[in-house]
Amino acid sequence: MTKHKKVVCIWQFRFLWILALTISSQQLTPLNGQSVSRTTSEHESRAPAESPIQWTKHSIVEQSKTAINSAVAADFDADGKMDVIASYENGIYLHRGSDRRPIEIHRNVSGLSRTKPKAACIHSCLIDVDGDGDQDFIGSNQTIFWLECPDKPFSGKPWSYRTVDDEILGSHCVVAGDVNGDGKMDLIANSFRDKTATQFPESIVWLEIPVDPRNSTQWKRHVFANKDAPGGSHYMGLGDLNGDGRADITCGAKGDPFEGGNWFAWWEQPAIDGPWKKHILATHQLGATNIQPADLNGDKHLDIAATRGHGKGILWFEGPRFTQREIDTEIERPHTLVTADLDGDGDTDIATCGSLVNGTAAWFENTGKGSFQKFKIDTHQGSYDLRAIDMDGDGDLDLLNAGHGNKNLVWYENSGKQR
Repeated sequence: MTKHKKVVCIWQFRFLWILALTISSQQLTPLNGQSVSRTTSEHESRAPAESPIQWTKHSIVEQSKTAINSAVAADFDADGKMDVIASYENGIYLHRGSDRRPIEIHRNVSGLSRTKPKAACIHSCLIDVDGDGDQDFIGSNQTIFWLECPDKPFSGKPWSYRTVDDEILGSHCVVAGDVNGDGKMDLIANSFRDKTATQFPESIVWLEIPVDPRNSTQWKRHVFANKDAPGGSHYMGLGDLNGDGRADITCGAKGDPFEGGNWFAWWEQPAIDGPWKKHILATHQLGATNIQPADLNGDKHLDIAATRGHGKGILWFEGPRFTQREIDTEIERPHTLVTADLDGDGDTDIATCGSLVNGTAAWFENTGKGSFQKFKIDTHQGSYDLRAIDMDGDGDLDLLNAGHGNKNLVWYENSGKQR
């Protein structure tokens, strides 16, 4: 073989070797990490990546007799340890932070309001309702109610029960926040049942704490989405979406078996008392549920994260124009949504968990300007409520999970950055 032919063969071999590597790399399927472009709904294939956070699962309730749909946490007795309240088995239980042992603080019984409660609350939150410096419990169980945290929360005596609103019905979500900008916490709740069940059908309201909440039977109700939230409205969020200094409210609604659902929207708060303006973010969003305002790309404009918890997928709307962008189109029934800085790098990450017993819990690392990389936290675990809370007092955010159909209550310890 001549010298010229040898050179040609060498270069041909190098070209074919590089081409084979290129084709092979394009066919790699990530086992754990998935990078998602902020400008496309396609998953970008890449080599498997190790999660920068190691999560350790801890059990609070291993197996209840009923579903556990919601859980909240605070240091109720000021001992420096995080306590947890959850509703299950026809009661509401306070779990002490030191040993997680439950104490019943309320029994779900008939006769306290217009409606008969179920075995467990569908949702809950915390507000210092009476202004005494501790957090009181807000629950939604056919009726919205609050339980006053006493001076000795672990005494074994029931916490005092009071009704917030028993005329709205179908309150799948209760959210605490300052709606009217007066420096006091308010409560946002939905009323998705139809006109045969409530005089506030397919609506969303915000409720103002009375001057004397201990002696009031009804909080002041403001119906801002009056028969304007059809379908099965699920969860709401609060944030100043248009930069006018006033808090706006977001909502997602599933469809079947409810007519008019499968949408994400937000309502713009007016400058003075008057109707709120509804803005549709997206329709044809099969199984739309969770939605939260957050700055996801660091441009100082609020964006909106959302999930299709009765369908598939996590997405976000890039503000200020709220352009729809997909994050993960395949994740099944992500019925929870956390937007928080989980890895402590200064930007907002996302976490979610599937609702069914075979669900996947995952977090999405914000890798910059609204791009996300997916990492699994757990499998075969359901959820109806996932919250970012520092459960162990080490300064980072852990995840508290109400397991819904798994009938358990767990939390995932954030062990910090691993790389």
